[in-house]
Amino acid sequence: MPVILGIESSCDETSAAICADGVMLSNVIANQTIHEAYGGVVPELASRVHQQNIIPAVQQAISNAKVSKNDIDAVAFTRGPGLLGSLLVGVSFAKAFALANNLPLIDINHMQAHVLAHFIGDHKPSFPFLCLTVSGGHTQIVLVKDYFDMEVIGQTQDDAAGEAMDKTSKILGLPYPGGPLIDKYARQGNPNAYQFPEPQIPGYNFSFSGLKTSILYFIQNNVAKNPDFIQENMADICASVEKRIVTILLNKLTKAAQAYGIKDVALAGGVSANTGLRQGLQQLGEKHGWNCFIPKMGYCTDNAAMIAIAGYYKFLQGDFTNQHVAPLARMPF
Repeated sequence: MPVILGIESSCDETSAAICADGVMLSNVIANQTIHEAYGGVVPELASRVHQQNIIPAVQQAISNAKVSKNDIDAVAFTRGPGLLGSLLVGVSFAKAFALANNLPLIDINHMQAHVLAHFIGDHKPSFPFLCLTVSGGHTQIVLVKDYFDMEVIGQTQDDAAGEAMDKTSKILGLPYPGGPLIDKYARQGNPNAYQFPEPQIPGYNFSFSGLKTSILYFIQNNVAKNPDFIQENMADICASVEKRIVTILLNKLTKAAQAYGIKDVALAGGVSANTGLRQGLQQLGEKHGWNCFIPKMGYCTDNAAMIAIAGYYKFLQGDFTNQHVAPLARMPF
């Protein structure tokens, strides 16, 4: 029964988790609030806070799992992609912990781990399946043939869906992080109040830069006519923006599912916590007869549980790395 310590530090969450024989015993996430004052993640500050949080997070994960460090069989860590300074903290700690306790190291691709989060718990997709992975920095449709046999068949050519939401929230004057606030206001608004364009991108690829620009001009033009336009119409604006982003994502996913003849369809990544996207996938699933897989909220955003479960499957394959491993800001899928 292999016990895996998972460590995640790719951006602004410091997280540690313990997985025993594929069962998650703990998942500790230390969020960073320091970035709120700057309207986004400041890489240097993020790495400093990771240094403060990494040891308490690991200690708490071990304590919550009711195991000791002597029970751990391997250390899995995020190697990339992510902020280099942040990754360096997690990689360095993992290497030191493994060296001190004579444990093997397992390096994990952060984006693959988001997909493998669906293997936490009992409700698991069957191979092959499609996974729409949506976060602040990535928007991908992944054809998942096996645990580590994945092919990106579609991806954004510029901005990610999460970036479009974050930029919209900034335009609207909402505090960081804006994605959850857009979700909150959208639940109170009319999604058909305003129409935004859907980019016509070939294949299964995405583009959100044009949408972001159209939202900016829409807001500027209406505020010029009515300075209180945003305050008076916040819910309808958020609902309309969210609807367009969701339809862009799900239209491409539907196209891919039909072309590949796949019925098991999943969501992953931070934006998979969005209510409109989750509801939209479920409605499409009912319409097309899909088996839909949506992660629990705790496994949507960056977390070490997904690193630990990915580490567990790599452990079973005997796929280890060594003490010379270095973090990668950009890591091939």
